[in-house]
Amino acid sequence: MKMKTLAAALIAGAMASGPALADLVIPDLSYRTGPFAAGGVPFSDGYQDYFALLNARDGGIGGVPIRLVECETGYNTEKGVECYENTKGEGALVYQPLSTGITYQLIPRATADGIPLHTMGYGRTSAANGAVFRNVFNYPANYWDGASIAVNYLLDQNEGSLEGKTVALLYHNSAYGKEPIPTLEALSAMHGFNFTQIAVDSPGQEQTSQWLQIRRERPDYVLMWGWGVMNQVAVQEAANIRFPMENFIGIWWSGAEHDVTPAGMDANGYKALNMNRVGEYPVFDEIREHVIEAGLAAGDGSNIGSVLYTRGMYAAMLAAEAIRTAQEMHGTDDITPEMMRDGMEALEVTEATMESWGAPGIGPVFSVTCEDHGGSGMGIVQQWNAEAGEWVALTEYIESDQSVIEPLVMEDSMAFASENGIEPGCT
Repeated sequence: MKMKTLAAALIAGAMASGPALADLVIPDLSYRTGPFAAGGVPFSDGYQDYFALLNARDGGIGGVPIRLVECETGYNTEKGVECYENTKGEGALVYQPLSTGITYQLIPRATADGIPLHTMGYGRTSAANGAVFRNVFNYPANYWDGASIAVNYLLDQNEGSLEGKTVALLYHNSAYGKEPIPTLEALSAMHGFNFTQIAVDSPGQEQTSQWLQIRRERPDYVLMWGWGVMNQVAVQEAANIRFPMENFIGIWWSGAEHDVTPAGMDANGYKALNMNRVGEYPVFDEIREHVIEAGLAAGDGSNIGSVLYTRGMYAAMLAAEAIRTAQEMHGTDDITPEMMRDGMEALEVTEATMESWGAPGIGPVFSVTCEDHGGSGMGIVQQWNAEAGEWVALTEYIESDQSVIEPLVMEDSMAFASENGIEPGCT
């Protein structure tokens, strides 16, 4: 009788408090193995550790716990699709594919399933047109922004003119590496510089012939769209042919510590873009206290504060803020993927927002709308100081040239809409 009385009391208590809220499910399509693991591991650690902080410190978001579901892709497109299919049924709110190849395959699937994708600084650039790509977001900047930011920086370094200069693009021979080509072709025609393309087959361990070509053709500048081991090899090969490091600029996926440290002092002066700043933010102390020291970290804690750990954390901050926005918009803490999409489309990041995260100034101020899923389109240029062993910001946030990028986005997105029977519009 006593057991039955206790059971009845527990049931009554549960009914009085209302139905239990489901977890906020966040999949992590990680790659901790394979040739790109050096970049995948710190990003995933930062992504997961921030959500672990919210659980440990705040009890989740809006009182609802966050449940991370990690699935290893190995940066392989087929495995990435398998991870998506195997995890979407758990109530996934948003996917961060962390691969342009996986992103291209997931766009139609996630759209059909009503689950948003956040392809932060990668993926299909024309997804910035939210009137066509309703479930895809690539804020705060995309690859076409990156190409324009790099050119605008070079214009500033050359008193406003690149006429007669030669800019070479060394790129990973994949959908990712090819993304900036249309923009650089348009910018070449606009600013009068010569543009050459040099492909590197994945994973990029062999680049001798490419750097012999660079030594022979002697471009004024080399831009790099690389990832993983390709970056390390490129930096060392550039040093081997004595290419001026200050004239070698990588995209934001070619500007982490592990990309330059293998070359030692030879990497000094190498530059890269960044979509967010690195620094010793107050939130790191909270992660150390509530996550790492509590044994809840995704890794061993050694990556905290690094470029890609910070970027993974920043991605999680943006997702968490979109969840809060969706909860407020819909008047419920137990949101659905469709509500998450609404929160992402209404996202607004201000200086005060970033201050509340414990990461003041970590990224640009921006807002998202139905028409614009791309955010600010801004980035900084940072430079590697080999002696100090750190990246140093050379610039404030640089704007991209939307007079060039917007027509390219419209052309590509509207072609996609026509091919796939999509009626563009905002509701």
